[in-house]
Formats: sequence, C-alpha cells, structure tokens
Amino acid sequence: MTTKEKILHLLQQSDVVLSGEKIAQALAISRTAVWKAIKELEKAGYQFEHLANGYRYLSTDIYTVPALSTALPMVPTIQVTEATESTMKEAKLAALDAAVATPALFLTETQIGGHGRFNRPFFSPKKQGIYMSLLLKPNQSFQELPQYTVLAAVAVSEAIDALLGKETAIKWVNDIYLDGKKICGILSEATSDFESGRITSIIIGVGISFSIPQADFPAEIREKATSLFAHGEVPTFSRSALITEIWTRFFALLAQLPNDDYLDRYRQKSFVLGRTVQFTQRGVTYTGIAQDITSTGELVVQTAQEQKVLSSGEISLEKY
Repeated sequence: MTTKEKILHLLQQSDVVLSGEKIAQALAISRTAVWKAIKELEKAGYQFEHLANGYRYLSTDIYTVPALSTALPMVPTIQVTEATESTMKEAKLAALDAAVATPALFLTETQIGGHGRFNRPFFSPKKQGIYMSLLLKPNQSFQELPQYTVLAAVAVSEAIDALLGKETAIKWVNDIYLDGKKICGILSEATSDFESGRITSIIIGVGISFSIPQADFPAEIREKATSLFAHGEVPTFSRSALITEIWTRFFALLAQLPNDDYLDRYRQKSFVLGRTVQFTQRGVTYTGIAQDITSTGELVVQTAQEQKVLSSGEISLEKY
C-alpha cells in the first residue's frame, strides 16, 4: 500500500480522532507527510474532519481497495478504476494472465462501453451505479458447473432486500426488479479449453443502478428502469456495503453446494412463474404460461401446443 492508502486505512478503521503525530508514529513518517497525504486524499474526493486534536474520517461512498479487501477476504484480487470500457473486458484480459489470483473482482466508477445481454448498451453514469465483474477459474466440466447466473441473482436480490428493507423480484433469467422497474442486470460468460472440454474461466458481470435520478435515465428506458435511490433521497447505505453484502452472500451460497436451496429461493423471488409470457425461437413467436424453473435454471413454459424448455433467450410479459 502507498502512504496515502495506509493513512486512509488507519482513519477508516478508527472510531476515534487520530492526531497527525499518532499517524506519523504508526507509519514511521513525518507529520508533514501525513498532512500532504490528507490533502491529496481530499483532492481525490475523500472527506475528513479537521479537529484541534487530529483527523476523523467522514464516510464517503468511494471505493478503496484496502477497505474492500478487508471486507472481502475471500477475494484476493480487487481492481478499481475511475473509468474503463467495461469491467467484463477487464476480467477477460485478467483471465489470460496466470499471475492474477482468483477470485478477482473488477470495479469501475463508469463504463464507456458497458453492455448487457444481446450487446445492448448499459447506462453507466459516474459514481451513481455499481459496475463490477467477478472472475472465477473453476476448472470444471460444463456439466459440473453450478448455475452461476442464478446464484448471483439470488445473492444480489437478497443483499438489496437486507440493506434497503424492500422486497426485490427476479425476472428470468438475469434481471432484478424493484417496484416494477429494472434496477440490475447480470451477465455470465464462460471460456472453455477446446482440448480438455473444461471451463477455464467464468466471468459474472453485475450492473446495479444505485443513485441515478429518475429523470436522468434515457427516455427509451425511463419507464422501465429505476435506481435504488432515484428520487433525491440520501442513500441509507454505501455502494461498498452493498458490494460486500452481495459477494459475501454469493460465496456463502457456493460453499453450500451441492445443496440447491438457492434454486428454491430463486423460484420464490421470480415474478415470472404463473404468468403469461412470450418468446421467440427460430423466428416463431410463442405464448404460454411460465410453469417452473428447472434444477439447471431453465424456464418451463406450457404453450397451447406443447411444453417448451428455455435454456436462454429473452421473454416478455405484461407490465410487472
């Protein structure tokens, strides 16, 4: 860690005011170096209370690697950027680097080329959302893999419920909804070794609209999307707290495998089951009732003609 990071970490972990002298002694640096580091941190957006007897950290919603690493000890690699094309791309590049310890988490304040399924652009305003991708290297066959998208959806949905105090719902297979509008999209991609047939890497991308004002959403999605804090209210928890809650829950679910309790929780949170849905296969549009979600995450739909089992694709239904 740099001197700035060490000072920030000390102040974040302290419940009391720390004098410049105490910080200097703890890090074996001069008081002038402490003062300069505080000024540089403030330029970067961090806030501190300057008191007669020292400094006190004021909570700000800025990602820091030391704080996230402390909160997520199961993730040995955490990378934070101010801006990037997409965290999925960062994770894909890291997957090629054998030196990168996994699980690895990639976070950014804004994405220039973020996208969801079917390569649709993902709205990523700076510091108003959570844009992250988790890289895993499971080294398993496709048949051995758990349903990572389903696991992530359960972890995200339940994490938001716990911190926000509201009930979210899941639209098969990868969208999280709040009050009838989309707040989160999840995208999972796998890379396999052609010769061995084993999955060498899994990347789970999660995009959450956190504090985007409703009026700021593009007109074409304004009626369909929202954020956790969309109406000018002060967030009751930080983005870092939600990130920590999500991945703590995710890895807890992974540790419980092969227990498939997460599938029951996914079904309970689904607002699709029992509803009339439409989907298209090979250019033909079908309408039917969504009846079940299988143990492999597929959606079972009963049409007038036959039962269809959807492993991927997109469904539409009347306004939720």
